[in-house]
Amino acid sequence: MRLHVRHESEYTYDQPVVLGPQTLYLYPRTYPYQQLLRYDLIIDPQPSKVVQNVDVEGNVQQLVYINQPTTHLRVTVDIEMNSEEFNSFDFVLFPFDTQRVPFRYPKNDYDLLQPYLDRTGVSERIEQWARQLAASADWQTTTFLMVLNQTIRTFTYQVREEGKPFPPEQTLMQRSGSCRDYTTLFMAACRSLGIAARFVSGYLLGNPQQEHQLHAWAEVYLPGAGWRGFDPTEGSVVVNRHIFLTSTAKPELAAPISGTYSGQANSTLRSELVFA
Repeated sequence: MRLHVRHESEYTYDQPVVLGPQTLYLYPRTYPYQQLLRYDLIIDPQPSKVVQNVDVEGNVQQLVYINQPTTHLRVTVDIEMNSEEFNSFDFVLFPFDTQRVPFRYPKNDYDLLQPYLDRTGVSERIEQWARQLAASADWQTTTFLMVLNQTIRTFTYQVREEGKPFPPEQTLMQRSGSCRDYTTLFMAACRSLGIAARFVSGYLLGNPQQEHQLHAWAEVYLPGAGWRGFDPTEGSVVVNRHIFLTSTAKPELAAPISGTYSGQANSTLRSELVFA
């Protein structure tokens, strides 16, 4: 299947400003079943330099430098990918004791996964809730992840284009939130039972509610399976309709465009996302 997305973001300023370095996370992360066919990046005003590198978590990071005063910043990406079907459950959890939660990773994995096991935001209420769901799944790891996914899917969805994710307990108590709120709650529940989880930002094809804005979902690290995606907004595993832009242990680091400017101007943002 071919996936084609065009994403344009435009910041406008009511007075000229001087832009600091802008950090972009807009370059797709490829997976074994996905291949990048085309990537075009257009920036207006014309930057003096664009540095492309790999950040500490393995994401492609683009640093944009613009030397001239401006009243706008327009960033457009045009992406085309080939995305093949695959079976998300085609794995065997090993060591075998990781087939039940809670579990502990082999030492080498555990040492490397520390940022994704951080319990910030894991309250007693969330841990109790996660254990109730795990008990209903007979403490089976994969079954628990699907029950958690589908339980959050029943919450009331909010369209909330700006702002940080809500604290996980707030989302749980309100039974409501945006995709990034759902994802952060999913991560906290997983981490409460010792499952490493990270936040993923990208695009989702095929959901009319999500096709005009960035989407968020979670990945968990399963021994024998590696990183596997779960989308609590969809209530499903991630297959071939998602395009990955960035993954991180800390959701606040997943912004597609971030940077500073100097000046007294007020700014506004317009964003347009089109799948073809």
